[in-house]
Amino acid sequence: MRQKLLFKNCTILAGAGETEYAPVENGYLGVEGDTIAYIGREKPEGYETEKDMRGALLCPGLINAHTHAAMTLLRGLGSGLPLDRWLHEAIFPVEDRLTDEDIYAGNALAQMEMLSSGTTSYSDMYDKPMTAVELCAQSGMKINLCRPILSFDPSERAKDSWRVQGTLALFDGYHMAQNGRVRVDFSIHAEYTNHESLVREYAELGAERGARMHLHLSETYKEHEECKARHNKTPAQWFYDLGVFELPTAAAHCVAVEDADIKLMKACNVSAIHNPSSNMKLGSGFAPILKMHEMGVNVALGTDGTASNDNLNMIEEMHLAALIHNGILRDPTAMPPARVLDMATRNGARLQGRADTGVLAVGKKADIIAVSTQAPHMRPLLSQLPALVYSAQGSDVMMTMVDGSILYENGEFKTIDAERVYHDVAASVKRLYNL
Repeated sequence: MRQKLLFKNCTILAGAGETEYAPVENGYLGVEGDTIAYIGREKPEGYETEKDMRGALLCPGLINAHTHAAMTLLRGLGSGLPLDRWLHEAIFPVEDRLTDEDIYAGNALAQMEMLSSGTTSYSDMYDKPMTAVELCAQSGMKINLCRPILSFDPSERAKDSWRVQGTLALFDGYHMAQNGRVRVDFSIHAEYTNHESLVREYAELGAERGARMHLHLSETYKEHEECKARHNKTPAQWFYDLGVFELPTAAAHCVAVEDADIKLMKACNVSAIHNPSSNMKLGSGFAPILKMHEMGVNVALGTDGTASNDNLNMIEEMHLAALIHNGILRDPTAMPPARVLDMATRNGARLQGRADTGVLAVGKKADIIAVSTQAPHMRPLLSQLPALVYSAQGSDVMMTMVDGSILYENGEFKTIDAERVYHDVAASVKRLYNL
């Protein structure tokens, strides 16, 4: 039997059209099973359970389009180093010591952090992806997961690569699992960690399966220019020439992309993922987000991993994405709040291939968050969208619902044993860092 739940006495940040929002004040939102069935100002009949949301703003669940969730165990590691040194001197040595149990604990902590700050779905690129599959079965979150390939031997072929074979087994076994909440993407770490022959074969295998692709693209100017020196082409052109962009591709960072790259991304339906906190912390620079928008590229938003952020707070990412581009471009209209919220919701859903979420509208999945408007920094609430982007904090999230099930509410995790997670994380940290 489908549960019928009615939220009442709330302001609803409902979607209107492809990019607009139409707030409904003192309204009602009805959920039947996993779907939004009603939004309006008149109270509908037939709902057996009512939930008073006075003082709350109901918003679409946030979608973290690029992260490395288990890196919660590496939070803040290597602070002050540029990307190449950060990876080789700080991150890789600890990652080499991670066990399945460590990664499970790190993933569980990440899901708690995301749920408590309003994320309902995330795209994760990391090792031991089965730990995330198991956790989502427990927690109820949505995930597009992948385990990236790397190839250091130019003669390596797909049939001999355990990374490629692992992707195939994961995709064939778990893509669209848990009623579609779990989806498996193909993934290439980056141009600078792979050789052409394996990448070409891997892309062909993904295209045969109708898979999506997730990769790092032009994260730094150093990476971008070194690729041009190696191949006489940009990373985007390199991936295109190898057939990677035949798959719907999510490209993280895109800090150093050129105009020709952006045109290519638009032509090939490549989505860009903006990671403002990570790119600023590592000193990588600022992606040309406004230019991408103007040229028609789908731009989503992500946190990256906590070692380079150092949190998974998508509300903070919205805030930064809005401010930094207005400042750089000296134009307060460059990144209006509606565009920023689209990046964190609609555009992320498009990137993940989830046409049934990303906006509060009748017929969409009930992926809903409630943001409290009662704290001093949220008063007076003169306009909902600017308040959400410029004023709200991740800690203002008072409820997170996925597919009609409340997973987090008022500090309580409904599907995760928080104390067990904290215990396991402490044990992993003690072993990894000899504490």
